[in-house]
Amino acid sequence: MVSIKQQGRSDVPFDALYHKHHSWLRRWLSAKLGCSHTAADLAHDTYLRILARGTTPAPEQSRRFLTQVAKGLVVDHYRRRRIETAYLETLSLLPETHSPSPEEQALTIEALVEIDTLLHELPDKPRRAFLMCRLDGQSYQDIADALKVSVSSVEKYIARALLACHRAISESQP
Repeated sequence: MVSIKQQGRSDVPFDALYHKHHSWLRRWLSAKLGCSHTAADLAHDTYLRILARGTTPAPEQSRRFLTQVAKGLVVDHYRRRRIETAYLETLSLLPETHSPSPEEQALTIEALVEIDTLLHELPDKPRRAFLMCRLDGQSYQDIADALKVSVSSVEKYIARALLACHRAISESQP
């Protein structure tokens, strides 16, 4: 039996949380997603997140806590699906001879999801400034005008975004 700490209380058996709420969580996710297979995967991931945190909610807060964790996973699922769809649509425009292997496609999608996650952790203006600079090729002055800030602020936003990218690369390397 696996026990993990309950916030501010005594140990709570993890398996009790799982057995009491797993079926309910799967049904809830299935209703949200319209797919029982994806719901099963996300229910599993919900409990993995709880194990990774090392704490369980108070019994009276269990469903609210599970719902909160699961909602975050649903958002991640839809974000990943959106990224994957956009990437595959872009690939469909390439001649078949230039199409990457399925393994390369999977690795690219993983990298795109990581980049998306990284960018969404940034505040709005640094994220927008970075994308306008790197993807749209806009000058700092054009970005400043669009964001209604000074060029100095744009420089700070870009530096902040680049620092976040650098940290992410450093953390991913052994």
